[in-house]
Amino acid sequence: MNPTPARGVRCVVAVVAMFGGMAEVRGQGLIVDQRAMVPIARAYEIREVSLIGKLRDQVAEVQVSQTFHNPGSVQIEAEFLFPMPEEGAVQDFVLMVDGRELPGRLLPKDEARRIYEEIVRRKRDPALLEYMGRGIYRTSVFPIPPGANRKVTMRYTQLCRRERDVVEFSYPMSTQKFTAKPIQRLSIDLNIRGKESIKSVYCPTDDAEIRRHGDHEVDVRLERRDVIPDRDFRMVITFAEGSFSASLLSDRPSDSDDGYFLLLASPEVRAAGVRPMPKTVLFVIDRSGSMAGKKIEQARRTLKSVLDNLREDDLFNIIAYDDRAEPFKPELQRYDARIREEAARFIDNIREGGSTNIDAALSSALGMIRDRSRPSYVLFLTDGLPTAGETDERRIAERCRKANEHRARVFCFGVGYDVNARLLDRLSGGNAGTSEYVRPDEDIEAHVGRFYGKMTSPVLTEIRLELSGVDINRTYPRDLPDLFEGGQLVVAGRYRQAGRTTIRISGRVAEERRTFEFPAELAGSSRGSTHDYVERLWAVRRVGDLIDQIDLNGPNRELIDELVNLSRHYGLLTPYTAFLADENVPLHAGLQNQARTRMALESLRQESGRMGVVQRRDKQAYMQADRPGMGQSMSGSFPTQRQMMGGMGASMARKSIGVGQSGLGGAAATVPVQANASAPMANASQEQGSVAKPRERVKQIGAKTFFFKGGRWVDSIITAEEEAKARKIVQFTDAYFRLARMQEAEENIYLSQDEPILVKLADQVYRIDPAPRNAVP
Repeated sequence: MNPTPARGVRCVVAVVAMFGGMAEVRGQGLIVDQRAMVPIARAYEIREVSLIGKLRDQVAEVQVSQTFHNPGSVQIEAEFLFPMPEEGAVQDFVLMVDGRELPGRLLPKDEARRIYEEIVRRKRDPALLEYMGRGIYRTSVFPIPPGANRKVTMRYTQLCRRERDVVEFSYPMSTQKFTAKPIQRLSIDLNIRGKESIKSVYCPTDDAEIRRHGDHEVDVRLERRDVIPDRDFRMVITFAEGSFSASLLSDRPSDSDDGYFLLLASPEVRAAGVRPMPKTVLFVIDRSGSMAGKKIEQARRTLKSVLDNLREDDLFNIIAYDDRAEPFKPELQRYDARIREEAARFIDNIREGGSTNIDAALSSALGMIRDRSRPSYVLFLTDGLPTAGETDERRIAERCRKANEHRARVFCFGVGYDVNARLLDRLSGGNAGTSEYVRPDEDIEAHVGRFYGKMTSPVLTEIRLELSGVDINRTYPRDLPDLFEGGQLVVAGRYRQAGRTTIRISGRVAEERRTFEFPAELAGSSRGSTHDYVERLWAVRRVGDLIDQIDLNGPNRELIDELVNLSRHYGLLTPYTAFLADENVPLHAGLQNQARTRMALESLRQESGRMGVVQRRDKQAYMQADRPGMGQSMSGSFPTQRQMMGGMGASMARKSIGVGQSGLGGAAATVPVQANASAPMANASQEQGSVAKPRERVKQIGAKTFFFKGGRWVDSIITAEEEAKARKIVQFTDAYFRLARMQEAEENIYLSQDEPILVKLADQVYRIDPAPRNAVP
């Protein structure tokens, strides 16, 4: 190919194809137009990205294909730059364009720094500055004609980071946000095999599909359409022999603060012919008059579906209740084909009518459990308020707790918006269970079936956790759940002492209590940790726990202060702290922000109705989050204070925190420019393309949270006093590039923003301002 074409616009395409246990590398598919004042972003489109990978123990073989589209009217002359990681772990690198291999060479750090800096100075665009400090793999030039596509395929082999039994795999997706339009199709297919057994498989960034094929092979699949990725894809895999395995990931931002840990624990895949641990299951179903129609039909189907998934030797019973409780049999039944047919006939004859005696139904169910030799579970379903017998929610919850002598776990399912959601949270939270809420337009069978499908075969129950010689605190979930076949335990917590420790997990295996021990190490203070998501996941769960305490016991100053501080520090804007995104609200106005939060928390007084239910549904999502993105604002608009108090805040907040949405397809949190704009109307209009996208107000950059205040992005940890002492630096000046050379490579991401930014690096606050528009390059 001609490296110096006579026609066309010469550009540079910077692509990163590195992943694994190394310093973060951000920058894939960047096209840098050689015309001096043309910005890097939005000059091209990425139509499709496909990653196919094979991970064999610690070695990854990866092929990535990207389809680039030139939407302009002038031919692009493109050159690929691959910013290399600090660790030279990538081997056998091959790049092809439309099936033809493109030659290239590796440039050392000093020469690479000169190239990065030259592009940034010439274009007066800071986007590439974050790569300073890394080498480059540089290829020759190839053309992309107007309106044409070019398929770029990369193949390479890499040794991934391994610490003890934990292997980490990541792929940098985040800077594909520079594409002019959303990626039409993004797919990841990863096949994992190991000589040792594969135990935990955890994706902290996305809701990837994970399929196991025995103990030694796992397939990971992810597909998204019409997305602009805003974060990298990560996987954590543990390899270990034995019937049970546990590993720790940890992160400690500073020596003066507690560190954060994430524990992953998984059993081996049960071999064919091995009998699972028997269990006791009680189904408690509401048959009051409000269940008439579609709800009672779905409830019958749900019962039969769960019944079909019981195993021989399981004990069970069904209690249908209205103003009184009617059991299928007077005592627990051992499951077999004959009793299953009898139970099916009982289910068919359940008819709706009467009022709702929740207290009697639960007392009847819990009274049937006679011993603790097997794990016991109560699945409680209702669509209404307690209207018969005991009706006070606190007394119902306390009577349930006292009746539960054998520590059965109570799982509540609230159907529709007429339930007392706070009561259901009291019942589940007081009995080591969880609550789920089914919207009126959702299917009961789908909810219960998805939940029950995870708990068919218990492996370890009544679990306790300790780290020898280490003080741990605020671990979540508070009540550790039972561990089931094919499942994994994900525990987030804080620790005081760094260094070596022993994970000690004890629990019941059938009638025997067993203890498992595993060596581990807790990190000391570090900068640029690859495990920063551990801290964020802990924060998401802690926010859920704070809201739960306030909901069940009432607010106090300490709880409100911590809720505000966590929301600000991590950008976790709940319906009660969404005001922080308002440009006119100071981030560190303690008393005023506490008062705003206390006012918003008044909405928790509503225990039922749409607002009451959705608030508890969101709270449960925070408390049960398995990845930090489930609590991060991903899309939609934050509610105003007026909307909160008008009963619409919780549903909009659900859209705001992005619960259940994909991680790679997220966008930074946004609020309307006009504070009183209607969020639902704005969203609908945006979908139709009739209004501009609202300005971002909150976003994650690297490991920090920034709020848009006073015309610039402000680091959430900076106080007003620190801001007054900020050192001012103008982009593209010698001082600007000198700072980029001085600091750690991963910190240059804060200098690569195209808007004014106020950031704290080490102990110094910097105010980075754009260069004047008329300044001479």
